[in-house]
Amino acid sequence: MAFEGTGEGSYLSAEPGKGWLSSWLLTTDHKRIGVLYLLSIMSFFSVGVVFGFLMRLELISRGPTIMEATTYNSFFTLHGVIMLFLFLIPVVPSVFGNFLLPIMIGARDVAFPRLNLLSWYFYMAGAALAITTLIIGPADTGWTFYAPYSLRTPSSASLAVFAVFVLGFSSILTGINFVTTVHRLRAPGMTWFRLPLFVWATYATAWIQVIATPILGVNLLLVMAERLFGIGVFDPAKGGDPILYQHLFWIYSHPAVYIMVLPAMGAISEIVPVFARKVIFGYKAIAYSSIGIAAVGSLVWGHHMFVSGFSYTAAVYFSLFTFFVAIPSAIKVYNWVGTMYKGSIVMDTPFYYALVFIFLFSIGGLSGLILGALSVNVHLHDTYFVVAHFHYIKFGGAAFGFFAALHYWFPKISGRMYNRKVANYSLLFLFIGFNTLFFPMFVLGYEGMPRRYFDYLPQYADLQHLSIVGSWILVAALFTMIGNLVAAAFRGKTAPSNPWGAMTLEWQVASPPPKENFGEIPEVKRGPYDFREGP
Repeated sequence: MAFEGTGEGSYLSAEPGKGWLSSWLLTTDHKRIGVLYLLSIMSFFSVGVVFGFLMRLELISRGPTIMEATTYNSFFTLHGVIMLFLFLIPVVPSVFGNFLLPIMIGARDVAFPRLNLLSWYFYMAGAALAITTLIIGPADTGWTFYAPYSLRTPSSASLAVFAVFVLGFSSILTGINFVTTVHRLRAPGMTWFRLPLFVWATYATAWIQVIATPILGVNLLLVMAERLFGIGVFDPAKGGDPILYQHLFWIYSHPAVYIMVLPAMGAISEIVPVFARKVIFGYKAIAYSSIGIAAVGSLVWGHHMFVSGFSYTAAVYFSLFTFFVAIPSAIKVYNWVGTMYKGSIVMDTPFYYALVFIFLFSIGGLSGLILGALSVNVHLHDTYFVVAHFHYIKFGGAAFGFFAALHYWFPKISGRMYNRKVANYSLLFLFIGFNTLFFPMFVLGYEGMPRRYFDYLPQYADLQHLSIVGSWILVAALFTMIGNLVAAAFRGKTAPSNPWGAMTLEWQVASPPPKENFGEIPEVKRGPYDFREGP
């Protein structure tokens, strides 16, 4: 089953009749657009890391050290906006979904190539607006833009809100493209249950992007209208309801958790069977669990609002559904471990990253169940426990899943191999730094340390200092990992077409892939994780 890349050379070569710059900025090749997303998203990720590092450094001693309280609030807002809306939400779907999804289903491109390029330009426009707030006066509302403060603050909240609104268009266009591509462009023989699990995860994510993102857009438009024209939708002084804002915000923002995590889970579902040298255990269960997470995850937004004052009956139902949504996530973890059981495991860098993802995501998921319990949530709400849980899911889950995917598919994207020893040591220190940074926050939150505070009481000093040391280790490891990949892109050894011995279609073409992916559209005759020899 080998469909070696043919055509007029790699996708990296200049397009006919265009210069180098226009070949990239005006391209409709899904692979180039995926690389454009990768470069831009990693640039903004680096900025977000710096903001987070400076926030931690501010807490090295009590009272003001390197910034005042208002600056801290602004850094907190920008750190959240960049990391969530510019990094975590778009990174796996926009980078690997764009680059790999068409190849994995045997297509030459996505269904709407020009719309695909437009989505990147919307992303860049939203990112430019968000960064512009640094110049004209950073927003200080927090990344949730909670009313009524977001309606009354004199900061540049309107511009930050509009930036997120524009970024939403990028997400919607990407989702429409992926849903249509999976439905309409599958190769002959590529039935639904021969789809790679990454495609299933990306497909489920795309539906969330299409259905849930407009709700956030309407909510943010109402905030801008209230700030600009003084209408009373959310401001209680004008007869508005700030709790309505929370409902509308979390109706999108909790499903957005799965926009971040589901594609990363899909990447892990690709990595585990390849390095276990086994057919994935429970293929259909993992595929259906992706749809289940997307569906049930849209019904649990109220667990962010247990102390807001809505009815006890509603809170009970939201708590119940919160426990239900853990089931499909647990199915994935169970099946990943089941795939490894008695497998002929090959220990290599992508597999190490996958193991770390499973460990950290499990901690994040279990701590989420603690927060989903009504009585416990009242004690832990708005404490550092929530910050710890949040980062174990978002960073330990979505970001480490992205790092695993990046190290797995980097040879395919670039045609070069990275230094595995440096990558492995980077992961070791990422693991140490991450847990040293965020695990103490579980204890801080249990002991009552509120989140988003500029200062803290003396009894919290030791754990705060331990957390700060963890941030130093984590940041150093992050930039070492990124530096290793950048060096490999320019000077790495030439990668073979299939360095891991995988069986999905993207590994059956040249590295890097040719411009139109396949010399002729392949006919698929078996599942994606069948490691037997022969066609």
